[in-house]
Amino acid sequence: MRTYRELFRAPEYTPLFATSSAHLAATNVSGLALGTLVYDRTGSPLLAALGMFGGSLAQVLGATALMSAADRLPPRAAMTVIGLIFAAGTAALAIPGLPLWAVFAIVLGEGAVAAVGGGVRYGLLNEILPRDGFLLGRSVLNMSNGVLQIVGFSLGAVLVTVLSARGTLLVAAGLYLLAAIVARSGLARRAPRASGRPSVAETWRNNTVLWSVKPRRYTYLALWVPNGLIVGCESLFIPLVPDHAGLLFAFAALGMLAGDVVGGRFVPGPWRRRLGAPMLLLLATPYLLFAVHPPLPLALAVVAVASIGYSATLLFQERLMAMTPDELSGQALGLHSSGMVAMQGVGASIAGGIAQVTSPTTAITVLAGASITVTLTLAAGLRAHPGPVLREA
Repeated sequence: MRTYRELFRAPEYTPLFATSSAHLAATNVSGLALGTLVYDRTGSPLLAALGMFGGSLAQVLGATALMSAADRLPPRAAMTVIGLIFAAGTAALAIPGLPLWAVFAIVLGEGAVAAVGGGVRYGLLNEILPRDGFLLGRSVLNMSNGVLQIVGFSLGAVLVTVLSARGTLLVAAGLYLLAAIVARSGLARRAPRASGRPSVAETWRNNTVLWSVKPRRYTYLALWVPNGLIVGCESLFIPLVPDHAGLLFAFAALGMLAGDVVGGRFVPGPWRRRLGAPMLLLLATPYLLFAVHPPLPLALAVVAVASIGYSATLLFQERLMAMTPDELSGQALGLHSSGMVAMQGVGASIAGGIAQVTSPTTAITVLAGASITVTLTLAAGLRAHPGPVLREA
């Protein structure tokens, strides 16, 4: 499967794409609104970063306790219920006078649920498409994410100005509701991919199997850590340039979109196996220029070029699927997704903490250097060919 026409002719891909797009649009709009709301209330870069990305930290809980549900729940029902949970939670965030502890409790609760949601969604993608179509299908979802970040953050900035942050949160709640409706009406009823009941013990057992093989460990670390640190850089856009943060987010998304188009559609297989680490270096290196306090036009160019490096995620996802048995695909992809966004939350927390005692530009430079260091450390272990499906150490 090599063309977009073939991809969208695959049964159920279009409703899955629409459901994922509505959910991502809601996430982008609500993240900017909540970060703005928290920063206006507190003036704290750390709390603003946690408002946007703190839910990512809770995905650790989902990954370690709930992830076995990703392969053991009916996908259509799970995606519908998850959309409804997010719609209700995001609407609650718009309640005037809601205490900050309640705001963060909702954000963390949504993060735990999102961990399972990622596993369900991407496991279903692996089920809908043949194995040779996964990279193209995943790249289109990533491209949608890039477009929706451009539109979502730009629209979010406008909505925050016109409707206020709370009004924008209500718009996001409506988008989550739309995602639930599309999932329920557009996806076919399917049985769970694996038998048995979801449990903490089963989640731990399968995570142990996935983590037990050295090539998979290196792949997971490459998927999680370097880009999580760079998302920490992005989490400081609001305190860095409060009036133009939406523009920085939009240019970052534009670069990510360009990388996903090229990486998912045009890079041949042998090159894909070699480009993962170089793309991670591209993701981090341009951010070092923030050490010299670049003017806004240069800053926009920096984040756009750097974000092309997010295409490394596609390349490492393909590598991960080559090493994973089908019956664990949902949990493997969910573990990747939840670990990645959890590390993004860690990156945002570290960035906010450093910026709190220094400055946003200093924090961005430090995290970019850390990302480069991690990538260089992992590079040797990522050179080996992944080989066949790996089940145990």
